[in-house]
Amino acid sequence: MNDRPAASSASLASAEGSVFDALHERLAHLMLGMGDGSGAYLTGLFSDIAIMSLLALSAYLLLLVGRISFAQQAFFGLGAYASAVLSVMFHAPLTLALAAGMSVGALFSWLLALPTMQLAGLHYAVATLAFGEMARITLGWWSWQRPAEDGPVGPAGIEGFRDIRWSLENDVTPGEYLALTVAVLILVLGLLMTLERLRLGMALRMTGQDDALAASQGIDVVRIRQFAAALAGGIAGLGGGLYAHRVTYIEPALFDPMLGVHAVGYALLGGLGTSLGPLLGVALDLGLLDATRWFQGWRMVVFGGLVALLLRWRPRGLLDESTVLLLAASMKRLDRATQRAPRTP
Repeated sequence: MNDRPAASSASLASAEGSVFDALHERLAHLMLGMGDGSGAYLTGLFSDIAIMSLLALSAYLLLLVGRISFAQQAFFGLGAYASAVLSVMFHAPLTLALAAGMSVGALFSWLLALPTMQLAGLHYAVATLAFGEMARITLGWWSWQRPAEDGPVGPAGIEGFRDIRWSLENDVTPGEYLALTVAVLILVLGLLMTLERLRLGMALRMTGQDDALAASQGIDVVRIRQFAAALAGGIAGLGGGLYAHRVTYIEPALFDPMLGVHAVGYALLGGLGTSLGPLLGVALDLGLLDATRWFQGWRMVVFGGLVALLLRWRPRGLLDESTVLLLAASMKRLDRATQRAPRTP
């Protein structure tokens, strides 16, 4: 591997860490300010943003290796169902249920990658879209219920999966569940940023930017993409498990192709220069376009227009590689200036 791409990736990883530290500090202050019960709507909104950020990160990973997937909503849904089955029908603890959802998402994503990852462009995108629809239809056929005190529980085909009551049975408040989802998101972000600092992370970016050059330097681009697909599916499945236990009811119609399109749009809008980019895309859509009344009735038009404009003028998104490096350099200069400033008694 030549020194230039490796040095560039290492600089980007260091810059990404600086931006993440600043975001984490702001988020901690926000969480401390939401302790009372007056912010029920905001609590739900931020929970949705955290969960959808996991879905967006799964799409981001595949974009990072040069593939556009419209199947991430399928792994999100499969993870939701698997997680709910364990916690509701077998009374498993939430950690085990979430691990099951993550494993199911990773497994199916890896299996899909085996025959399709050598496809490129439109062919790969259509193949993933077809799988997403097959998974949604299969969930609509799946009916498996067990008797319980309040009636049968479990997947009921097109009627969905009801009474996912883990939060209620364990007296978990919406604020506590928000803390859980944010903690999971921070953990996933930390793992991805650590990965970016490793040789494997550099190989992921090199594969997406120029797979021929990456292959010439000894990188097995097919296996790298299969690894990215499995990791992306696992993150989507984890998000699905959190989603199922937040809303208490899921059905196949929730995991339609538009959810997958939004996941890709979030990553493209926020930027591919850092794993914080998809979070910015989710925050712009759910936190600005959807949560406010400024764009009522025009949310999809505005969101689609923003993505289209960015694809034309900033194809790597708002937080592309050059922007991340520029932000990090600015933060370092500000920090040095702050340290040099004389302290007043």
